[in-house]
Amino acid sequence: MIDISKIRISPDNTHHIYDGKPLYSKRFVRVMSYHQPGIAAVQDDVAAYHIDVKGAPIYKQRFIKAFGFYEGIAAAQDDTGYYHIDIKGNPRYPERYSWVGNFQEGLCVVRDNDNKYIHIRPDGRPAYKERYAYVGDYKYGIACVYTSNGMASHIDGNGELTHGKWFLECGNYHKGYATARDQSGYFHIDLKGIPLYEERYQWIEPFYNGVAYCKTMDGMLVTRTEDGTVMQIGGEPL
Repeated sequence: MIDISKIRISPDNTHHIYDGKPLYSKRFVRVMSYHQPGIAAVQDDVAAYHIDVKGAPIYKQRFIKAFGFYEGIAAAQDDTGYYHIDIKGNPRYPERYSWVGNFQEGLCVVRDNDNKYIHIRPDGRPAYKERYAYVGDYKYGIACVYTSNGMASHIDGNGELTHGKWFLECGNYHKGYATARDQSGYFHIDLKGIPLYEERYQWIEPFYNGVAYCKTMDGMLVTRTEDGTVMQIGGEPL
C-alpha cells in the first residue's frame, strides 16, 4: 500500500515521486500534493482535475483550476466562477464566488462578487450574516477578521466576536495566544484580547513551545517567553 505522506512532487513539478521513482508514467503541466484519501490536483495542456495514485482521473469533469482536497472537499474554478466539489467532481452547492479557499475545521473562506469575505459551511451556507473586508482560516475554532475601516479582531465559528477587542492587525491563535498590532507596534494577546505585556515590537512571531522571536523598536533581535523572559539572540537576558 502506498503511504501518501511519502509521495513527493518532482523537481520540475510535472509528476509525483515515490521511493525515488515516478509514481506513474504520465506527465502534466503542473501537479499539487496528494491529500487523503490519495487524490492530487493536476493541470494538463487542456484543463485541471484530480487524479488517483495511479495518475488516472477520478471523474470526467474538467476545470479551469482545481486545488487539493481538504476535509473531503476541493476548491475549483470553471466558467461560472469558483466553488467547491466532492470527490466525484460534483458541486457541493449552487452558489458561485469570485474566489474560494480550503475548508479548515468545517468552515471555509470565500470572496463574494462584491469583494466581501465570509466563511461558509460544507453545504454552502454562510456561517454568519456579517461581511468583512477580509477573513482568515479558522484555527482552534477562532478566525481573524478585518473590517472595511481596517480594524481587526477575532470571531468564533458562529461569527460572534470572541473578545470584542479591535486592533490594526491580528494573527491566528496558537496555543492560547495571538499576535496583534496597535498604533505603538506588535505584541501578543491572550484569549480575552488582553496584551501579555506593555512592550511593543517592530515585528513578532507566534509563540512556539513557549518562545517567540521578536524585533525590538531599536532593531535588536530577541526571544521572549510566555512568562516574560527576554533574551538577546545569542546573549544573556536583557
